[in-house]
Amino acid sequence: MTELDAKLEQRLIALRKDNAAEKLSGGLRGLEKESLRVAETGGIAQTPHPQCIGAALTNPWITTDYSEALTEFITPPMVSSEDALCFLQDVQTFVYRRLQNEKLWATSMPCILQGGSNIPLAQYGASNAGTMKTVYRRGLGYRYGRVMQVISGVHFNYSVAETFWQVYYKLENSALSLQAFRNDSYMGLVRNLQRFGWLIPYLMGASPAVCQSFFGDKLTELDVFDNSTYYEPYATSLRMGDIGYQNSKEEGLGIKASYDSLENYVESLRCAISTPAALWENIGVVVDGQWRQLNANILQIENEYYSTVRP
Repeated sequence: MTELDAKLEQRLIALRKDNAAEKLSGGLRGLEKESLRVAETGGIAQTPHPQCIGAALTNPWITTDYSEALTEFITPPMVSSEDALCFLQDVQTFVYRRLQNEKLWATSMPCILQGGSNIPLAQYGASNAGTMKTVYRRGLGYRYGRVMQVISGVHFNYSVAETFWQVYYKLENSALSLQAFRNDSYMGLVRNLQRFGWLIPYLMGASPAVCQSFFGDKLTELDVFDNSTYYEPYATSLRMGDIGYQNSKEEGLGIKASYDSLENYVESLRCAISTPAALWENIGVVVDGQWRQLNANILQIENEYYSTVRP
């Protein structure tokens, strides 16, 4: 048994003695699920976000991600995972009943595409907030290509119960303040998820195939399944693989978020959103009167930093 394993076992024993483990079930959970709207032809919908389901800018439960056709469903924070799933089912049902001749694409890899120009950019109106959201997305398209942006995903949000922190803080006998202890513990959780998080898509992933139109004229090493589909025989999640949603240019631009502490993480992102990048300067910010991106910095805003887990 390693020192780390021994420490973990001691911690679990202490938590069981104080019944603190039961308080872990009282944390809050939330879901964010993206689904492409698909036309009867099997291609990405060209219709705008339906007005009958609310404005994408202001509806807290139904919005859009990168594209007008990329619907995003959001649940409030809930104690019960079952309640969160039921809420998600309800909002999806609400939308389905109002879609006309369209379906919601079930898998993470997109439906039939006809290049990036066929992907409608999300629109949020003419307000400052709405314009910023659209320009930010336009910048993502210029930087990384529109096709990658319509890969769907599910985000799981979690926070530990407040009652747990009091007990855990006492058990650990930390010299830090309670707030600093919480920050440090959450960052430890993030680091552990980065170490072991691969196990989730490995066991639960269900996207081993992709439409050939995803690659356009580009070559791929994936196997041919039929005349319209590529696949990887032992793949579980193409989305989380080399062809999936990722910022492949981060390393070359010098983006390296630090997870040593919350302060270091915030500082690394602050640096990225305030440091110009020559690669993005070549795109231009305002060209012929149109905003191409919010700025030419390494990251336009902190949301652009892609990671499998964020604090």
